[in-house]
Amino acid sequence: QVQLVESGGGSVQAGGSLRLSCAASRNTFSGYCMGWFRRAPGKGREEVAHIDSAGIPYVTDSVKGRFTISKDNAKTTLYLQMNSLKPEDTATYYCAAAREAYTSACGAFNYWGQGTQVTVSS
Repeated sequence: QVQLVESGGGSVQAGGSLRLSCAASRNTFSGYCMGWFRRAPGKGREEVAHIDSAGIPYVTDSVKGRFTISKDNAKTTLYLQMNSLKPEDTATYYCAAAREAYTSACGAFNYWGQGTQVTVSS
């Protein structure tokens, strides 16, 4: 059973920074891609970033250069460092996990955390 628990959300002014954390159950990182998604009010879910078991990251264009995804395998914790935050980054952020068919081949993200709210004011 994969369990994911996010933390680190909050309210910040535009230009500020936050770091989200996602504590994963033991052994989740081996053979899994880990990702961050967000859902803004009135919008659909959007992938923000993911990182595969080999540590290769992907970051969506809208946050590239501002957000960094990383993980600590020993702590089975996933991070999202968010800098230069903008009001349009306001959303509920979700941690997710996907089994890999083979290294770096992410499958569907089937495991989800409960979400953490990020609010950026102008």
